Amino acid sequence: MSNLKSNSRRHFLAQSGLGLMAFAGMPGFLRAMEGMQGLHGMPKLAPNKASPNFNPDVEFDLFCRSNTASILPGQQTQVQQYAALLKKGPKETIADITGSYLGPLIHLQKGQKVRINLHNKLAEPTVTHWHGLHVPAAMDGHPMYVIDPGEILVYEFEVLNRAGMNIYHPHPHESTAKQVYNGLAGALFVHDEEEAKLELPSGEYEIPVVIQDRLFDEQNQLIYARSMHDRMIGFYGDRILVNGFPDFKIDVASRAYRLRILNGSTARIYKLGWDDGTPVTVIGVDGGLLEKPEVKPYVMLAPGERLDVWADFSGRNEGSQLVMRSLPFSGVLPKMAERMMRGGMGGMMHHNKLPVGSDYPIFTARVTKKVSDSPKLPPQLSTIKWHRITDTANPDKPVPIGISEGPMAMLLNGRPYAYNDIQDFERIKVNTIQLMEIFHAHGGGGGHGKESSPASGEHGAEKPSGGMMGMGHGGGMGMMGGMKHGDDDQKGGGQGMGGMGMMGGMKHGDDGQKGGQGMGGMMGGGMGMMMSMAHPIHLHGQQFQIVSRSISADEESDYATVSEGFIESGLKDVVLVMPGEKVRIIKPFQDFKGLFMYHCHNLEHEDMGMMRDFLVE
Repeated sequence: MSNLKSNSRRHFLAQSGLGLMAFAGMPGFLRAMEGMQGLHGMPKLAPNKASPNFNPDVEFDLFCRSNTASILPGQQTQVQQYAALLKKGPKETIADITGSYLGPLIHLQKGQKVRINLHNKLAEPTVTHWHGLHVPAAMDGHPMYVIDPGEILVYEFEVLNRAGMNIYHPHPHESTAKQVYNGLAGALFVHDEEEAKLELPSGEYEIPVVIQDRLFDEQNQLIYARSMHDRMIGFYGDRILVNGFPDFKIDVASRAYRLRILNGSTARIYKLGWDDGTPVTVIGVDGGLLEKPEVKPYVMLAPGERLDVWADFSGRNEGSQLVMRSLPFSGVLPKMAERMMRGGMGGMMHHNKLPVGSDYPIFTARVTKKVSDSPKLPPQLSTIKWHRITDTANPDKPVPIGISEGPMAMLLNGRPYAYNDIQDFERIKVNTIQLMEIFHAHGGGGGHGKESSPASGEHGAEKPSGGMMGMGHGGGMGMMGGMKHGDDDQKGGGQGMGGMGMMGGMKHGDDGQKGGQGMGGMMGGGMGMMMSMAHPIHLHGQQFQIVSRSISADEESDYATVSEGFIESGLKDVVLVMPGEKVRIIKPFQDFKGLFMYHCHNLEHEDMGMMRDFLVE
């Protein structure tokens, strides 16, 4: 009798729209999550050693360690931190941010050969990913290269990137978000001759701006992921830190500055704009300088994205100030989660004093000195080698990246992360240029061949296997049956969304399609659409170009609050994909074979399984 009552309650919660959060509070849900997370089968490789044939221009030790930092007044905060010791190379290679828990700024030159000795001084495994750098697969920080406490991992690579701001941060499977949140992150700058010729503001006039949100307890200690709710929508703090400091202020002269901005939050998306309506002048993004400056009313910045901003304080009086704010917007969270974050829905979720999409300050620039001279904004910044769709190896068949959210997992192409689970369309020939399409796969969107798949474009795309079909009906749990039943994957877990539908698929094999469609028919696309949210999708390896964006009609009102803030005229390695949006990109896979990851850079989602591998061969 108690089982019947429990099943009836779950049925009610799922259909009532409360299923998103209520499922997450059930012990069975948590047990299933733990089971799923143990399925990835990641090997543990011996740490790479220094090669006697590699003669570095730059070498430094990079330490991952526990430490304390003064962040808020009073008690110090326990953090995890990068620290570096330069062994060879120019002294300006390493620059600490005084007093900050963030890792040191790393400055490299294009063409340099670099050796980095990563020392794990933590009490847990870790590995470091060079986000944005084009390096061999074995040097990219794939989770299979994690090192245990006390071990050393040696990276050796040549800097092939053009000038730009990149990131280094941990990438251990299922604990990336927590390590980044605890402080393991830093900025890595590449410089080249093209950039040097522009004589852009430098030295004290070039300011890194790493934006993060954090939540502290009464003892100034970091709070992270209090519940599964925090993981499903991403974790959001209620204090904004810049470069590791609250209430950040910079003193400037009345001249032009270069602001190198990075979103270092695990999940929070920002809509950056000046408080007095001054336009934002953008000169670069993830992959370096634009060809020409772009002037925007505001700029969207998702986790992992970077901005190079020309901030000109010329003509402003001494004593005046300008505030960079995150401006109001909507549509990046599921509607119910958005209401709950703002304190609605009976307090089922922790109220956040800084809701996503609200209006709040990021930092303040104070003019403390009047000067008469200032550099001028160059009208031409760089030259970018653009690719056309006709240059791609697959102009009629884009590689699909289907996003789907469910109460059980965050998935790409209908599958959670698992090592050595490469699908046919995830196999990429080396030295090819690929057309890709990123889309939301729930609500009938994914995996039904060229008639209905958003990945098909005009010419159709091969449908991915098994789990993708489940997500085509909005599912999260439906995938579980497919994982368990081998040849019956598509029947068992394919067509059912999840919830109760998933149970039929898991239990009945050939009859799973019927079992899945029962609940899936009622919840299916509805549950998937209810959970739809924005996802910043990051592709490892070379940076890509954005070809086109399109939005479904029912999402246009929310989309209008962010659409003017996208920069599509530069090279990217993270792209924010809004609910109902389809984004086409062109990405090169040159020089290196091996496994290169693609995943959501909402790091909680990455840890929940929204991550896959491309095998470049």
